[in-house]
Amino acid sequence: MTAETIATVVTALLFIVGCVGIVVPVLPGSIVALIGLVIWAVVVQAPEGWVVLALGGTLLIAGLSSSLVLTGSRLKRREIPNRTLLFGVVGAVIGMFVIPVVGLFLGFLVGLLLSETVRNRNLSTALASSWVAAKAMGLGILVELSCALLASLTFIVGAIIFFVTA
Repeated sequence: MTAETIATVVTALLFIVGCVGIVVPVLPGSIVALIGLVIWAVVVQAPEGWVVLALGGTLLIAGLSSSLVLTGSRLKRREIPNRTLLFGVVGAVIGMFVIPVVGLFLGFLVGLLLSETVRNRNLSTALASSWVAAKAMGLGILVELSCALLASLTFIVGAIIFFVTA
């Protein structure tokens, strides 16, 4: 196998891991995918690699940034502290080990609810603010994942063009 083929396979695997990392907030998904694009561009040393890096990198950074901005602005509007999200993430990690597959999401929701219940001392208010936080995180994940999938499509098209014209 050539170095270009190995780099293409490694980049594809990093995109898969990156997309999973976006949905499962344990890995920095967009960053992992961006590392894959950098590796591919450096190894192939072709215009296709640099164009894919520029376009795909822009999409990945835009997705990551918009996810953070969308989530942060919605939480600030409802005056939900970052501590609530931290408890949600801790709950997600615990839930992932306690209940396989769905534990991640259930743990996240339970962590949000517990944090908001302690903060607000009112279950109905805690439920409402936890739901807002969960929707904000979901929207952020959806936007970031969409941008990552577009970046992966850019990589696939660029790789096909590179290998067909080489």
